[in-house]
Amino acid sequence: MIPESFIQDLLQRIDIVDVIDPLVPLKKAGSNYAARCPFHNEKSPSFTVSPSKQFYHCFGCGAHGSAIGFLMEYQGLSFVDAIKALADRVGLQVPQEPRRGGGHGDFESAPRPAAQTRALTDLLASAARYYYEQLKRSDKAIGYLKQRGLSGEIAAKFGIGYAPEGWQNLEEIFPNYQDAQLQAAGLVIKNDQGRLYDRFRDRIMIPIVNQKNEVIGFGGRVLGSGEPKYLNSPETPVFEKGRELFGLPQARVGLRETDTAIVVEGYMDVIALAQHGVGNAVATLGTATTATHIQKLFRQVERVVFCFDGDAAGRKAAWRALENALDSLSDQKTVAFVFLPPEHDPDSYVRERGKDAFQATVAQATPLSDFLIQHLSAEADPHTAEGRAKLVAEAKPLLLKLTAPLLRLQLVKRLADTTGFSQQEVERLCELRHIAPPAPARVPRQAPSLMRGLIEVLLQKPELARDLPLTLLPGGDPEARAVLRLAQAILAAEAPLPYATLIERLRGSSEEALIREVAGRLLQQAPAEGSDETAVLDEVWRGYLDQLTRDQLDQEFQRLTKKAQEAGLDADEKQEYARLVVEMNRLGRISRRR
Repeated sequence: MIPESFIQDLLQRIDIVDVIDPLVPLKKAGSNYAARCPFHNEKSPSFTVSPSKQFYHCFGCGAHGSAIGFLMEYQGLSFVDAIKALADRVGLQVPQEPRRGGGHGDFESAPRPAAQTRALTDLLASAARYYYEQLKRSDKAIGYLKQRGLSGEIAAKFGIGYAPEGWQNLEEIFPNYQDAQLQAAGLVIKNDQGRLYDRFRDRIMIPIVNQKNEVIGFGGRVLGSGEPKYLNSPETPVFEKGRELFGLPQARVGLRETDTAIVVEGYMDVIALAQHGVGNAVATLGTATTATHIQKLFRQVERVVFCFDGDAAGRKAAWRALENALDSLSDQKTVAFVFLPPEHDPDSYVRERGKDAFQATVAQATPLSDFLIQHLSAEADPHTAEGRAKLVAEAKPLLLKLTAPLLRLQLVKRLADTTGFSQQEVERLCELRHIAPPAPARVPRQAPSLMRGLIEVLLQKPELARDLPLTLLPGGDPEARAVLRLAQAILAAEAPLPYATLIERLRGSSEEALIREVAGRLLQQAPAEGSDETAVLDEVWRGYLDQLTRDQLDQEFQRLTKKAQEAGLDADEKQEYARLVVEMNRLGRISRRR
């Protein structure tokens, strides 16, 4: 786990304006900064960054968070990767604590020293520049790209280069060709006889770039008919095929504009689609789609469409993607599949039929639920008793893996219709608990303005949490739970926490959304000119505490009144009731109720 003390220290060293401005240019707007929101389309700026509170908030789409949250949402980084990216900016080494069970700070693997990572990415960046310059000198390579219909603009966007023929061309830019780091970066190979030579020779070179715009590897495409057609970098300390997607940084704008990611199988598919105006495509890197790929995409879009060939290999790849998507799905996220004619891949399809035809296939993509039922029905004949039994048996592990409850309910109903079993029988055979949409919880009536008001004051003056009588908060009220969660986070800290740290402590909690909403509204409120803001907050706080006290008295008075009418009161209850009558009369509550 990443220690919370480190996260707090990191956020205090980072200026969120410096983090966001290079990616989304900001303009001064009073005491804050503003821009058009990078997370949804808009004509006028509603995206606001507060340097004093160190958070951003969009009044259009509700995007909200700290510098950590911005890198996660904008660049699609995981929580740990966002922490590491910010730590690199200020020269901090991310410490580790032993795992204590799941949590957003868990490391998936031991962190690599920043110096080692930087050394490798620097070497790869130098190689990418060398290949890019070599492309300009090769008529053969330029002719190949033109024949594929690629413009110079697209070649520059993806940093396409050329590795010339020869065995040790990289020695031109790396005089110390014996450096073991060149082998660690996957640029140089040592054979059994100890001879060193360039991994990539006479190939179109396509840099693989991570979401921090660092070159982490290459895909090399042969110009002629040689084998292998594509040669990828090996896995290295900075490149894991199962975690990276080609074209993700270049697709960032397209992903935001469409809220859809198109996953294809090849580099040239992504590049050809971009050439024809389809800017939201990415590709897996010579490996099957993994759960990590899907999680990374779902951090940026609501819909993922897999576009594979319509042959047996393409359908096998699609089924593997479906299996890995099930435990990442929610009822707000969707997965669909496009199967192109056997004679086409996305590259040839968009070149022959154009952007509109390709986008129409994406719009009409087969939903995950349809593909799942179709695939299972093809494997087990639903027209026979044996086939129907096999179909349900094959569906069982998939349904157990699926975490989206409403989608699972729909699939159970589809299976029941297909097999002739009842819905309850499918649930029993698949060992599912009875599936029903949860009924909305009944919440005691409570003025929302009071609870939200308490949150507002605590966000502005956290030290007041010490004076909050937590026992007066009404149980069962979601807004009261948010007040309680916020107060507990404040009280657990040894020193007052800034808002950016508070919101990170609440990340993933059910109360986070309400607290973010209230914090966003505070950006729109300016203190009255010449007013003592601290004194005003203290006065408002006392008013809220008085209201809490009155509400508790009112609730207890009603309870005892009802019991007196129905069953009578014992001696202690009568004494308490008499005290409440005096107190309620003093506060004017009884007369007002009458």
